[in-house]
Amino acid sequence: MEALLLAVVVGATLIILLMIGIPVAFSLGITAMIFIAYDEGFGGFPVLAETLFASLDEFALLSIPMFLLMGAAIAASRAGSDLYEAIDRWLYKVPGGLLISNIGACGLFAALTGSSPATCAAIGKMGIPEMLDRGYPPSLATGAIAAGGTLGILIPPSITMIVYGIATETSIGRLFMAGMIPGIMLVVLFMVWGWVYAYAKGYRFTEADKHFSLKDKLVILPKIIPFMAVIAMVLWALYGGVATPSEASGVGALFCILLVMVIYKVWQPKALWEIVRTATRESVMLLMIIGMAALFSYMMSSLYITQGIAEWIVGLDVSKWVLLFFINVFLLVAGFFLPPVAVILMTTPTLVPIIIAAGFDPIWFGVLLTLNMEIGLITPPVGLNLYVINGIVPEVPLKTILWGALPFMLCMVVGIILLIIFPGLATWLPDYMMGAIK
Repeated sequence: MEALLLAVVVGATLIILLMIGIPVAFSLGITAMIFIAYDEGFGGFPVLAETLFASLDEFALLSIPMFLLMGAAIAASRAGSDLYEAIDRWLYKVPGGLLISNIGACGLFAALTGSSPATCAAIGKMGIPEMLDRGYPPSLATGAIAAGGTLGILIPPSITMIVYGIATETSIGRLFMAGMIPGIMLVVLFMVWGWVYAYAKGYRFTEADKHFSLKDKLVILPKIIPFMAVIAMVLWALYGGVATPSEASGVGALFCILLVMVIYKVWQPKALWEIVRTATRESVMLLMIIGMAALFSYMMSSLYITQGIAEWIVGLDVSKWVLLFFINVFLLVAGFFLPPVAVILMTTPTLVPIIIAAGFDPIWFGVLLTLNMEIGLITPPVGLNLYVINGIVPEVPLKTILWGALPFMLCMVVGIILLIIFPGLATWLPDYMMGAIK
């Protein structure tokens, strides 16, 4: 069977399995086994077992459960609420300041946890009710947190960046640095839109009787500064070449648990067990997807599907910019239906060689891909962040949340365009800190 036709059959099989409700990991594994049996018979199954275990036998993968443990420890405390309160106390006089405070808190909490749903839940539980009480439109209040939560997969340390680095054998430290400036850029774009919206609508999102003294502003900082220091320490260890991602994440997880125990008195065995349980559940889910995606990639390569698609795309008589446009559209559509980790693991074996052949930087492309995945987190039918927000404020319809998030999606599209026009937004910092790749 011709490679392109076989690719369509494989894709249709995978989509059918996903649509009938089979989890992503098992859909990938079942599809891989079906087509390996088609190509090699049942005699090819022992190789699948070896491929599965070999894909998980990587020291770098330890960073995933460690970063998840770090995020679970922070999410189990009041760190998110305190972070939100601290920013609000400094910005309460700015028009639209509460909205800007929430977006800023999302950006900082994203850096602490690396998880979009955790960011939405932690900041949304405090921020959305407060914004609604102060007269913010429900669409704006919920859409801002849904969009702000997506920053968790871009601002380092990011689980998505770790998975991309492992899948493409690129430097995780460089990827973290590459996501820093685009992440800050998105935070600024979100804040600017929030301020413009507040100004255009004539809202006075400040309360005349509300006032915070300098003491009020400073008193809460000792609770959040230690966590920010841990993140700075982890990033310094990575960027400075002091430790590998796995080592840095392990130390970061230990310090975050200790800080949660000391600052927030989360020392009861039941509470600590819940932290470990949450991190373990998410780690197993991600590692299962990684392992099964390795089987899927092996099957695609064995059947010459990946190579066939790559050759067909490279053979198209189009410029590299047209090629990049279609790749972006493909990633956007894939993000509508699949979680970021699944999209990365399923597409990078095919797309990254094409990107490199077209003369693009794989580190830059990792940031571009992540921006596309951010949009997928707030678009149906998957739109994980939409459902997290809807769970926090069930009285606000899902449609209202989606419409509120739409302008922030457009900000992400602007971010993608700026990144394409100015690739140095992603490549300058890693090249400056670690030296250009020769």
